[in-house]
Amino acid sequence: MSHTVIAAVGENMDSIFVGLREFPTKKVILLTPEGKDDIAEKAKKDLEKFKIPVQIKKVKGEPWESTFEAVKEIKEIEGDKDLIINTASGCAGANKCALCSAAFVNGLKAYSVCNNELMMLPIMKFSYYKILTDKKMDVLKYLFKNTDCCASLEDLSKKLGMSLPLVSYHINGNLKSEGLKEMGLVMADEWKGRIKISLTLLGKLMVKGYVK
Repeated sequence: MSHTVIAAVGENMDSIFVGLREFPTKKVILLTPEGKDDIAEKAKKDLEKFKIPVQIKKVKGEPWESTFEAVKEIKEIEGDKDLIINTASGCAGANKCALCSAAFVNGLKAYSVCNNELMMLPIMKFSYYKILTDKKMDVLKYLFKNTDCCASLEDLSKKLGMSLPLVSYHINGNLKSEGLKEMGLVMADEWKGRIKISLTLLGKLMVKGYVK
């Protein structure tokens, strides 16, 4: 089986060639941040010496959202069966973390490279959408559209037209079911003696459809 490799353009492009030793590769897609075009073009020329097609996909803006959006678009075109993510090639910090997280939440195979040795990452394949009820998704969508909401659980309860116990259940869960807070999709911060609810970055990406 040949793989399509997704890799960020950054400070460790040699890691791509380490991956070629381990995985038959039919295509490499380079996620290229602004200002990295020259590095991407050089990597493309080097890879084409091995007869490997290369696609340069430019990503702009905030690294987390742009990375998740790019991975989603690639999955829609390529499918996810043969996709594998190289988390080592990009710049340290947000780019590497974003790619690793994108692999995790989309259940895609991923690897890193240390001391010229490839290490597969322990990615579990699951879907957030399968464990999210329609009501929980409604809560996320409301918080996404109304960023100034909500100053308290009581406030959120009134805005959604749900009872307070039901809203608390969706946010906090119980022994049998995880709530949105435990799933990492909302934050619950104390503010003036009340619990203020807001979306996390992952929650926002979920509503935008960038997470499987």
